[in-house]
Amino acid sequence: MLATLVTCQGSTPREPGARMVITPTECFDTLGGGTFEWQTLEAARSFLSTGKPGFHLETFSLGGRSGQCCGGYVNVLLEVFPGSRVNVAVFGAGHVGGEIVSLCAPLPWQLYWFDSRLDVFTERCRHQPRLEYGTLDDAKTSVATLPPDTHTLVMTHDHDEDYALVAALILRDDIASIGLIGSESKWASFAGRLKRDGYSENRINRVRSPIGRIQNAKLQDKTPYAIALTAVSELLWLADMPPNQESRGLDPHMARTLFAKSPTTSS
Repeated sequence: MLATLVTCQGSTPREPGARMVITPTECFDTLGGGTFEWQTLEAARSFLSTGKPGFHLETFSLGGRSGQCCGGYVNVLLEVFPGSRVNVAVFGAGHVGGEIVSLCAPLPWQLYWFDSRLDVFTERCRHQPRLEYGTLDDAKTSVATLPPDTHTLVMTHDHDEDYALVAALILRDDIASIGLIGSESKWASFAGRLKRDGYSENRINRVRSPIGRIQNAKLQDKTPYAIALTAVSELLWLADMPPNQESRGLDPHMARTLFAKSPTTSS
């Protein structure tokens, strides 16, 4: 996040144009220090935790809200930059999962890779950029860590793990897409089980299975690399769709108020 001091009135620690870069754990440069800066950091990290890009305007009365003796007023524009526009989570580090992660490496995507067997991650993946990997201990916990608008692929070595992941994913309305590897019979079994467990038809229908199907044609080549190619091709189309966001950018009225020229007063 970039925090920019855009307007000042009265006595303030710094002047308009001062900037500070804020991450979830660090900050670079300063807007002047004190309680006001701590409140800016707190607000920034609260917005960062949502994982959604956008603009936010924070107003500080230094003598009131911030309790500082300088007593001026400042407006700080907080700009959340999303980093990689596309997030992809791969559950399963088997042959197909490994090929998918390798194929995604040149793409500007942020990857999250999970498997309940930590020893399956190779030395190569430890040096791949924009890749985070970790142990899949509990489906609900791992799914809860994903940022909004993540495209997910479920392909673990265990069908019970697959089911637990699908059941957790369909409950998150902000997941961009849910793909499950396997045959039509596997999905029919899963869909029936989900229905018996009380999940609604709308939630069940969010799952795409089998993955990588092009125009409903069946792929004859079932090698891991071929399956991965179709899965990544499918993701390219899905990722090209804009995320479902409630709003974009700074509210126009707020922007007009903020950047309108202040009237001059005569002494």
